[in-house]
Amino acid sequence: MGSEINAIEASHKRLTVQQLVKMTISLFKLRVVSLLLFAAIGGAFLGAQGVPSWAALITIFATGTLAAGGASAINQFLERESDSRARRTRLRPLASGDIEHPWMILAIAISMILVAVVAVLPFNPAMAFYLALGALIYVGVYTIWLKPRSVLNIVIGGAAGSCAVMAGGAAVGAASNPGVIALAMLIFLWTPAHFWALAMFYKEDYAAVDVPMLPVRTPPKQTAWWILIHAISTGLASILLAASPALGLAYLIPTTVMTTIMLIGSVRLIRNPERQQAIRLFVVTNLFLALVLLSIVVVTTARQLLFA
Repeated sequence: MGSEINAIEASHKRLTVQQLVKMTISLFKLRVVSLLLFAAIGGAFLGAQGVPSWAALITIFATGTLAAGGASAINQFLERESDSRARRTRLRPLASGDIEHPWMILAIAISMILVAVVAVLPFNPAMAFYLALGALIYVGVYTIWLKPRSVLNIVIGGAAGSCAVMAGGAAVGAASNPGVIALAMLIFLWTPAHFWALAMFYKEDYAAVDVPMLPVRTPPKQTAWWILIHAISTGLASILLAASPALGLAYLIPTTVMTTIMLIGSVRLIRNPERQQAIRLFVVTNLFLALVLLSIVVVTTARQLLFA
């Protein structure tokens, strides 16, 4: 009997740990943060034209997770009421009421950003600047100012992702490297196409909370055309990035293939501007960026090994 009670208690303990992990992933948007970290790593490899030092990589992971995770938690704190009214977000910890003291989360989130910025400020002011700027754009410019007011919200708010690339470049002392800047611009152009495809799928959610996302304010086919325009711009930026001395043909070939797939998906969305086609394109845009960043890491590493 005692062993059965112990087993039940152990089961509940494991479940509690699982719930805590799930809550943490959701609250700090760690899936999105992982993509931002990948973008920062891409900027670091491109800026270093090879494998960055372990110190730089650890700094990127630690400060990037803190700053981006903190900004994400602030975003959820500010939007907890509207999140509770949308199907996609109503189960988030703050929206669902699973966290009893939301203001504690706000304090923790602000502290995370401050720790990240202050930790690198003495020895790398440029990186501290981009960490702070990324959080400021996401919270202040996107969440507070533009998201509830303008269809341009994600167009300008996407600059937060560009700051991740710049922070990665700054971590290796290469924030002014043309390739790093070009990659940051690619992220800026990619974000609207990526997010508008998702917003087309969840159009009713944004309409329910009166957020003026482009798919809410324009007909589906018109939104699809805007997505294609940004997809073309993103594709051109990814191909032009091949001009970087650290990349070249080995980067260009897979990137061109993935760009073509993304453009085909965008054209299909114009022909059939439906929810399922939109979510397929959303997945493709994720794969596109992952391939671009992975190609940068692999090619720069290979060049370093070959020409060392």
